[in-house]
Amino acid sequence: MRFIFFLLLTFKSALAGADNMLSGPDFDAFTKGHTLYYSQNGKVYGAESYFDDGRVRWSFLDGNCLFGRWYEADGLICFEYGEDIGIQCWRFFKTDNGLEAEFDGDDDSLQLYEAYRSPSPLECRGPDVGV
Repeated sequence: MRFIFFLLLTFKSALAGADNMLSGPDFDAFTKGHTLYYSQNGKVYGAESYFDDGRVRWSFLDGNCLFGRWYEADGLICFEYGEDIGIQCWRFFKTDNGLEAEFDGDDDSLQLYEAYRSPSPLECRGPDVGV
């Protein structure tokens, strides 16, 4: 009986998580015009600025930035930053504390949490960032 109760709770939790998973339009509405800072294990992992037309700017907060685009594919939010970096797809969930992101790939244990957000885009240094 305990086992059945446990299975029901697990199934209910999985369904609740699926309800909170963001579609492409929901993700766009929640992120566009903001920079989200993500944490992992209580430490800031990196940040991404979200612009019109799916354009993004990612940084590990080392002053260097990657420029790319995001799009929805098979219910996932996928990011492409050029030929040198493979396409990375994530599941995004809206929670009471902001976004949670689960990587969809070899290291599906990678989870990021929204630490905070800013209306200001990321600052990037280096010769390739323009004026």
